[in-house]
Amino acid sequence: MVRDTGVSRRMGSKVARRVFSFRSIGDIIAELRRVTWPSRQETMRLSLMVIAVSATVGIFLGFVDLGFARIFDFILGN
Repeated sequence: MVRDTGVSRRMGSKVARRVFSFRSIGDIIAELRRVTWPSRQETMRLSLMVIAVSATVGIFLGFVDLGFARIFDFILGN
């Protein structure tokens, strides 16, 4: 026997999605209340650390790129 996949099934899935979205929003709010947020000092310290590490890696990769450029210039005879 063939099942009817008409209106009743579609309405059920819409209602289920709506209930799921409201429930998930409530779960998100509950999780955000349990989060231990960092202090302002800790946020500043970690942000500066990320900037310093990024700058160091950028400078290192710049020197590596410069070295490869000179090696290729030497090989190609420019």
